[in-house]
Amino acid sequence: MDQRYLPDIVAHAQPCSFESERLIFHQGERARHFYILQTGHVALEVFAPDRGPIRLMTLNAGEVLGWSWLFAPYIWHFDARAIEPTHAIMFDGAALRAECDTNHELGYHLMRHSVHIIEQRLQACMLQMIDIYGYTRTG
Repeated sequence: MDQRYLPDIVAHAQPCSFESERLIFHQGERARHFYILQTGHVALEVFAPDRGPIRLMTLNAGEVLGWSWLFAPYIWHFDARAIEPTHAIMFDGAALRAECDTNHELGYHLMRHSVHIIEQRLQACMLQMIDIYGYTRTG
């Protein structure tokens, strides 16, 4: 992220923490924030009626949690659960969207950074699916 945009972003940030096993957000709820994890681990999960929660991915310190705040209809598509006590910086998504509406360069940089994170997460999910459902060549 370009350093010149940090003051605009940090203006909408505050520290937060989550106890072990605490649900940070729930699939279907309104996405109002995103987080940068400072310590701890967070599981991204989906709920399967016949199996219960299924962990898709684990995020670690330094990683960004959540991008649904940036894209309408601003609804979470997964559950996020702290695996252990976790400290994070929480950012107000609505305030940052409003900031981006007036500062298009900031919006462009946030969008580029978010798309990069989304691409990494999709790659990780693809590798996980190959690992789980991999195929065996015959012949």
